[in-house]
Amino acid sequence: MNNTINAILWRQFGASIDMLENAIAMCPPEVWNTSSKFWYNAYHCLFFLDYYLTLKPVGFSPPSPFTLSEFDPSGAMPDRVYRKEELLTYLHTNRNKCRELLAGLTDEVAASLWTNESGTMSYPVLEILL
Repeated sequence: MNNTINAILWRQFGASIDMLENAIAMCPPEVWNTSSKFWYNAYHCLFFLDYYLTLKPVGFSPPSPFTLSEFDPSGAMPDRVYRKEELLTYLHTNRNKCRELLAGLTDEVAASLWTNESGTMSYPVLEILL
């Protein structure tokens, strides 16, 4: 894959991840678990970043202590409020996963299909990344 495209993708992902990190880090405690569910919105972003960065998502599972609640069709929330430190650790894991994926992204990988477990989503990896 063209190194320029890989670099551009990383800069855009990196900037977005940095912005999310800043928002999580600067969220005041009194806002973390209000009706706006800041913690949950941040978690939702991190969960799906992790999921879409997984080249073979069948059998995907987030790291502990996180669960697959995001896939619950009824919209069930996680069983507890995740702490800021937990989400920042997940963010750093995802940042590294993203950096490594993009650094090693080849034309073959970019053109390969990313298909979810039910088969309802099937797109080239590059399209999922975009």
